[in-house]
Amino acid sequence: MASTEPERRGEEETEVPAGEDEDTGAQVAPIVRLEEVAVTTGEEEEDVLLDLKAKLYRFDKEGNQWKERGHGSVKLLKHKETGKVRLVMRQAKTLKICANHLVLPTTKMQEHAGNDKSCVWHATDFSDGELKEEMFAIRFASVENCKKFKDMVEEIAESLGKNEEKESKDASAAAGLMEKLTVSESKSEENPTAEVPVAADEKKEEKSEKETKAEEPSPAA
Repeated sequence: MASTEPERRGEEETEVPAGEDEDTGAQVAPIVRLEEVAVTTGEEEEDVLLDLKAKLYRFDKEGNQWKERGHGSVKLLKHKETGKVRLVMRQAKTLKICANHLVLPTTKMQEHAGNDKSCVWHATDFSDGELKEEMFAIRFASVENCKKFKDMVEEIAESLGKNEEKESKDASAAAGLMEKLTVSESKSEENPTAEVPVAADEKKEEKSEKETKAEEPSPAA
């Protein structure tokens, strides 16, 4: 008589223990429900003129050396209403701001000595929550990106300088016109009898008319 033990062993091996892979159909509600939150960056009212990956350095005056400020995305942003352009750079992972300042007519980019992928400039920066005079150096992955960044900043600074010069000329012209009008009004106030001769002539004409009438013969009765 053949033994049935191997068959029983096979059945036992193919059985799936309850609770491991068996789908019970139970639904478990999440312990914490995360709701969507709107994140504002402060860049909503600005247009992106330039966006490049780079590494930023800040010159430490006390230690007399360059210190890495962060690596990430550097942007040139133009405000839609005011037209002002600012340079903003955020660190790649934390999105912490490591540079935040306006591009001014006095902003000048200089190539870093010995490295054609880097450039240096001075700025009054606000990335730490207060205005500070800083000296920055930025390094790009390619010479092309460095040149693109440098040329655009210089172009914006030059354009702002021309606008300021034009506004200054317009303001000077307006001030000159107002000065002329003021002088003219002052002269008129100093000589208020300028129109008196006209009035005198009118009186003279009235007197002449009366004399003429008096000389005319009266009609016969």
